[in-house]
Amino acid sequence: MNIDQFVNRHNGPSEQDVQDMLKKIDAPSLDALIAQTIPDAIRLKRPLNLPEGLSEHAYLQHLRGIAAKNRLYKSYIGLGYYDTILPPVIQRNVLENPGWYTAYTPYQAEIAQGRLEALLNFQTMVIDLTGMEIANASLLDEATAAAEAMTMMHGLRSRDAAGKNSFFVSHECFPQTIELLKTRARPLGIELVIGDFKTVTLNDKLYGALLQYPAANGVVHDYHDFVSRAKEHGMTVAVAADILSLVLLTPPGEFGADIVLGSTQRFGVPMGYGGPHAAYFACRDAYKRAMPGRIIGMSVDADGNPALRMALQTREQHIRREKATSNICTAQALLAIMAGMYAVYHGAEGLKGIARQVHLSAVALANELKKLGYNLADDRFFDTLKLVHTDNVKIHALAEAAEINFRYSSEGLGIALDQTTTPDDLNTIIAIFAQAAGKPAVTLTQEQVTAQAAQITERTSAILNHAVFNSHHSETEMMRYIKRLENKDLSLTHSMIALGSCTMKLNAASELLALTWPEFANLHPFVPLEQATGYQELIAGLDAALSEITGFAQMSFQPNSGAQGEYAGLLVIQAYHRSRGEGQRNVALIPSSAHGTNPASAAMCGMEIVVVKCDARGNIDMDDLREKAELHRNDLSCLMVTYPSTHGVYEASIMDITGIIHANGGQVYMDGANMNAQVGLTSPGNIGADVCHLNLHKTFAIPHGGGGPGVGPIGVAAHLTPFLPSHPLVKTGGEQGIHAVSAAPYGSALILMISYGYIKMMGGAGLTQATRMAILNANYIKERLADHYATLYAGTNGRCAHEMILDCREWKKEGVEVADIAKRLMDFGFHAPTTSFPVVDTLMVEPTESESKEELDRFCDAMIAIRGEIDAVLSGASDKKDNILKHAPHTAKRVCANEWTRPYSREQAAFPLPWVRENKFWPAVARVDNVYGDKNLICSCPPVSAYN
Repeated sequence: MNIDQFVNRHNGPSEQDVQDMLKKIDAPSLDALIAQTIPDAIRLKRPLNLPEGLSEHAYLQHLRGIAAKNRLYKSYIGLGYYDTILPPVIQRNVLENPGWYTAYTPYQAEIAQGRLEALLNFQTMVIDLTGMEIANASLLDEATAAAEAMTMMHGLRSRDAAGKNSFFVSHECFPQTIELLKTRARPLGIELVIGDFKTVTLNDKLYGALLQYPAANGVVHDYHDFVSRAKEHGMTVAVAADILSLVLLTPPGEFGADIVLGSTQRFGVPMGYGGPHAAYFACRDAYKRAMPGRIIGMSVDADGNPALRMALQTREQHIRREKATSNICTAQALLAIMAGMYAVYHGAEGLKGIARQVHLSAVALANELKKLGYNLADDRFFDTLKLVHTDNVKIHALAEAAEINFRYSSEGLGIALDQTTTPDDLNTIIAIFAQAAGKPAVTLTQEQVTAQAAQITERTSAILNHAVFNSHHSETEMMRYIKRLENKDLSLTHSMIALGSCTMKLNAASELLALTWPEFANLHPFVPLEQATGYQELIAGLDAALSEITGFAQMSFQPNSGAQGEYAGLLVIQAYHRSRGEGQRNVALIPSSAHGTNPASAAMCGMEIVVVKCDARGNIDMDDLREKAELHRNDLSCLMVTYPSTHGVYEASIMDITGIIHANGGQVYMDGANMNAQVGLTSPGNIGADVCHLNLHKTFAIPHGGGGPGVGPIGVAAHLTPFLPSHPLVKTGGEQGIHAVSAAPYGSALILMISYGYIKMMGGAGLTQATRMAILNANYIKERLADHYATLYAGTNGRCAHEMILDCREWKKEGVEVADIAKRLMDFGFHAPTTSFPVVDTLMVEPTESESKEELDRFCDAMIAIRGEIDAVLSGASDKKDNILKHAPHTAKRVCANEWTRPYSREQAAFPLPWVRENKFWPAVARVDNVYGDKNLICSCPPVSAYN
């Protein structure tokens, strides 16, 4: 075995480990285990047609060649994407730090206090800058945030306003935002009224409005009168606002906005050819229970100390399913943390300095262009100039020669400046326009830029007064602050995170190294395609590889989360039915075991949801499926199915399931959450699916980032390729493509290289071996725990797929909750498996292929030790309420306190097994009180008095 092959770096077990594990589970070979696990009828009959894996060194050389094909012009295109400066202290200590990027969504708050605080900082920053009362911890991008606002306001209508189904959109909103609003509006029967806010006639059919601030053409409008008129008509108003401009401009909350949203990209997050970037979303406190996404709130722990956690989770799609406020499953946590850290590092004065420099640069440029005879559409601007009556052909040629991109349109020419714009950049622009006008150019100095008179009135309300934004402006203090938060969080740097359905595998450094290479990081998403040849080659290569892996004809990379992929896939299916004159097909069959995003996505598509039963083994009830498919044969749109099932089993009847749907005129949508159990062994196309989304942040090695970014591309069979998502500014998708589903044409393009690298280095055989190892690891855990925990479901040969459900239900009546097990695992240094999903009071365990036998054994030892503590409660040896499980997790503060009154020792609390001492991870807080946090909702950095 060549240990330096990437597959051997990625997969955890050694050759000897594999033999020992096979012996433990009583399987003669790995091939035999796979044969016992996966039904023969769905097994692929040939290996993946992918090249051999590259070494890490060879891959990085290969990627250098691709990067060199991107032409890095200076872009002044704007439209929501701007060059920015990522402070190195944040780049090195957050973006490039696995302690931050390998953490999971903070559902287990006690071991996530660091990223929860960082996200609370983000919320506080957003609340301050927007002038609103509450904010969430990020959405996917500005356009989808605008769509969430539109649907949220639609849901907020009073009963007597149910007939209001029209939504006003300023024609000065970003074109990609308008396009996405069209996508979201159609299935819900919302009529868009797109026009000029100054001349539109407001009527009683309008329930809400969206404004851009500053407008797409750069103009800073005074919206006071419009908002007042809208309120008189009973409308709610959302404003999409540039976050940097709000440092200087009157915040929308002060002129009556109900919702403010936008992107935080220009707070130190590279453009990355379109993403990932954290959108922000803020609203009035009265709307907090309708707000989409995650909200971080203050609470207290069991010892009465302040503690953070995700608040109001009962709004989420996993609980509310088709009644959820949205289908959002991932956010952009890592990017929100970076943007929040940008504000912490610069503080109020630093941000004001950056915003003033950007604005005064625009003023200086405008004044010089006027002197050259050019006309501005408006003198009220922040950073973007719109010139009218320009000779775009001549200017374009001169700009092309100088390797500069402006925004050209039939109405004129746009120039958007940013944090990186220097006097030298201004002089280059001035020289281009001077040459086009046949006049001599002047040269500006920094002093002349600074001496300009501002064109906008600065805001009077204070920003970022909290201590966190005024304490960490030196790199030393900032570095220590970031590290202090990191130390409170458990990530893959500490131990395995065995989350069923979430696939927390290795995120290799070699896959991530190029994220900050300028050729990839600093490219605007709307540059001409010939400037993005490298990206186009990478995306085409990933498309071909994933199409081979899934058995489909083509991929769309536009969806920037798994839930967005679900939504896009359903829209593609609906477009296909309409093209055949079968627009009445609107029923989605969804198994009762499905992820909550499935029914939530179907509801967003305006579909009728019919639930299909599952049998006692967790499989789809075939009789119920057949009955409902035949009942709806004339209006059946699709079945949404997860494979292997959410219960961790390869259903032997899957081909019959897809056959029943097709026989009744429907399509099969496959949820790709469990693709880690398919790659190289079977495929959605082979099983009979028509469309499938892939969670690249699961199966294909993109890190979870503490709750995002996620990427959810969809693959489709040949007959659905004409309907793949389009984009208004960059040609993508099919000839009958649905409207855009994300702001950028290729979604979160920057991080596609992670999955590209994973596939390139693993190779076809390596990818298949990874799937085999994931199945081996899962069955090894199942067997090691068999005498201590019952597995709820298994295949016909008693094998599980890549994950299993441990049944903890019988102990609840004796006072032992599944949450007690989850919290106690923290004392052993482990994150809990998925709790109470898809079955209440169970644990869903997925070890992935990346974990070694040694780590699997540590996890099993911890679970076995906990079972002993459960038995002590069941036998009466431990009190049902005053026991080690109920008091878990145990903090260093509690264990080291002078007083210890527990009925067990400090050593048993903190060091339950000998190996725990070697690398003890201390939970930052004791068990968090969720009910207290929801009743006393505080979602921004509280004043110091709150800690007393």
